[in-house]
Amino acid sequence: MRIGELAALAGVSTRTVRHYHHLGLLPEPERLPNGYREYRLRDAVALARVRRLVALGMSLEEIRDVLADDQGRELREVLQDLDADLARQQEAISARRERLATLLTEADLHPDSTVSPEMAAVLRGLPADGSTFGRFDREMLALIDSGADPADRAGFIELFRPFTEPEAVARGHTLYARLDEIADADPADPRVAALAVDLAAHIHDELATVIITSLDDARTAHWLAAISLDMSAAQTEVFRMLMIELKERG
Repeated sequence: MRIGELAALAGVSTRTVRHYHHLGLLPEPERLPNGYREYRLRDAVALARVRRLVALGMSLEEIRDVLADDQGRELREVLQDLDADLARQQEAISARRERLATLLTEADLHPDSTVSPEMAAVLRGLPADGSTFGRFDREMLALIDSGADPADRAGFIELFRPFTEPEAVARGHTLYARLDEIADADPADPRVAALAVDLAAHIHDELATVIITSLDDARTAHWLAAISLDMSAAQTEVFRMLMIELKERG
């Protein structure tokens, strides 16, 4: 039979047959005097075998190695690896579906809702009363969460969990409001220094240590300069003075 007949019998295209020839998955048949390939039933059987292995999810390179092993030992190993990989994919898909199910229950669903479940729990406990600075703070936490190493995320999130306690939430509301109030103030306004002191008191010692350490780390030292681009001069001065307060405490 001709290549078109072989392809139709196995349910593939003639281009696929030629590609399998090129990769060595399907032996080239003898050619007739007129130059045409003459395929036999055993070629169709071999082509069907390749197609079945492809359908299982094996790569063409794996199939080539399997077909070269007459005893089938390689096939068993490859299928075991494939099964383990599919199990991992299934577990990942299940976890993603659980996450989606949780998200879909939220009444106020927005892009930042897609942070890690642990950070989402923290953000739900933080002030969210329409404060401009409060929104900025939440966006920064979402950004840090997205770039955090999964191995370090849990520890990082624990640093912010104390701010979800009722008393801390109330203080946070007040501090955010005060930060919003000085948006157009002069950096020398007396409220700036007072706010820096109160913010420092709001930050617990463990988080304060992490903040100060980050200022000396070349990988994170630029963060204060970066966020100052989105703050007013007075707000930037608050955070400059806050860093001084935290360093003195340390």
